[in-house]
Amino acid sequence: MPEYRKDPVVKRWVIIATERAKRPHDFTVPKDKNKSGFCPFDYGNEHTTPPEVLAFRPEDTEPNTPGWWVRVVPNKFPAVDPELEIQKYGHGMYDAMTGFGYHEVIIETPDHNSTFALLDDKQATEVVWAYVKRFNAIAKDQRIKYILIFRNHGIMGGASLSHPHSQIIAIPSVPKRVLEELNGAKDYFDYKERCVFCDMISQETIENKRIVEENEAFIAFAPYASRFPFEVWIVPKVHSHNFGSIDENEISEFAKILRNILYRIYKVLDNPPYNFVIHTSPTYEEGKIYYHWHVEIMPRLTRVAGFEWGSGFYINPVPPEDAAKYLKEVEL
Repeated sequence: MPEYRKDPVVKRWVIIATERAKRPHDFTVPKDKNKSGFCPFDYGNEHTTPPEVLAFRPEDTEPNTPGWWVRVVPNKFPAVDPELEIQKYGHGMYDAMTGFGYHEVIIETPDHNSTFALLDDKQATEVVWAYVKRFNAIAKDQRIKYILIFRNHGIMGGASLSHPHSQIIAIPSVPKRVLEELNGAKDYFDYKERCVFCDMISQETIENKRIVEENEAFIAFAPYASRFPFEVWIVPKVHSHNFGSIDENEISEFAKILRNILYRIYKVLDNPPYNFVIHTSPTYEEGKIYYHWHVEIMPRLTRVAGFEWGSGFYINPVPPEDAAKYLKEVEL
């Protein structure tokens, strides 16, 4: 049974994911097991995954059969479990809680050998529709406080399967990383009575040194204090704290700019491993006037080592101004 455990010093929760239990020999150099052979996400293998909770497919096809173009299923080896009741308990001085939550996989395309960067506009938009529909469905569960949509690409990015997919994990607490953003945004708003993310958009537009791409609804730029080489953020131009409130036109614009940025990274860096995360407000609407949902895309080009872990500082060898320049040069 998965379990949350709280660090009493920095007040950070971790998940002890017993469903994913590993032995020492499992922590060897990873090998890609999915370049060939069986893949549970491929057409015809629908019976090997848990039953789908959402699928875009023709009306005349049955659930959990071929015919779909986007499919969402519970993770077969979940970090958290929606069937558990939330129970908090102590272990001596320590705090713990049962591992309640949702862990789902968005299978982005039937094409095993594709990737988000290579999807066409329609398919990329369909994937984002799946994000929004599952986000809003899970948010109705009042026990859930935070929903994280993320994508791991490549073995070094944490992807255990190469078939194109994203994930959703929803939990009954707000992650420390997001709390830091919320608190920082609130401090800025309390001092200046403005959203810090809106001010970042204004600053980047004025300088025009780190912008990679923009459209009517979104802007993508290399953050001024980028932690990683070629890190890119995508931010709505109009203030919005909640990813789930995105409308139909914004979904299309968001899908295009997300796909385009991933394609630029794909071309410039030769399909590197990466992670992206969608940071949004908690489900109980904290941060409505001072927080701004956004995407953080982080190519895995350098290793986080002793100094970074020990200090919290990141060492980035590529100025974001240079990263933006290289990425802008890619022809779409």
